[in-house]
Amino acid sequence: MPGKKILMLVGEFSEEYEIFVFEQAMHAVGHTVHVVCPGKKAGEMIKTSLHDFEGHQTYTEKLGHDYYVNKTFSEVNSADYDAVYCAGGRGPEYIRIDKGVQAIVRHFHETGKPIFTICHGVQILIAVDGVVRGREVAALQYCEPEVRLAGGIYIDVAPDGAHADGNLVSAKGWPGLAAFMRECLKVLGTEIAHGKTLMRETRQAAE
Repeated sequence: MPGKKILMLVGEFSEEYEIFVFEQAMHAVGHTVHVVCPGKKAGEMIKTSLHDFEGHQTYTEKLGHDYYVNKTFSEVNSADYDAVYCAGGRGPEYIRIDKGVQAIVRHFHETGKPIFTICHGVQILIAVDGVVRGREVAALQYCEPEVRLAGGIYIDVAPDGAHADGNLVSAKGWPGLAAFMRECLKVLGTEIAHGKTLMRETRQAAE
């Protein structure tokens, strides 16, 4: 089965784990991920953020690694992609008002193609009328009121969990990336089989 093409929507200070880990894991199993940011061209840099949970009432935020987007936003043709992924962090709160971002999300919603969202990524989906209405969706718990007000059904998964509602896969945050990506791969129809481990031939000790 040929690999699928996934479009990742990010902004300045999107969560670095939710960019890097997802992209590299999908590339490792043969899929192509194009990462785009409104107003950015391929090769241009965005700053990312790292959110951690250190015992305070809410998460902390630190500067993450620089990321160089690999696709020019203005050149995106949504019809060329099999799925869209909304990374979390700070980016969603401002890229969701971009008309181009909204048009991309609307395309995937109207065509029924897979939609993946994690953490605050759901804010991007909520900005497009009807995308989460009647759907079960997980997100960081602070997004629950927005999900409900948009007509969605908030699913409070474990931090390391994920949830799938048909073509919509969602998770609470980066600690759930492993479970999240497993569900994304199922929706993409990707099967991973474990076979024999290849070992280097060794000489017998008697020799």
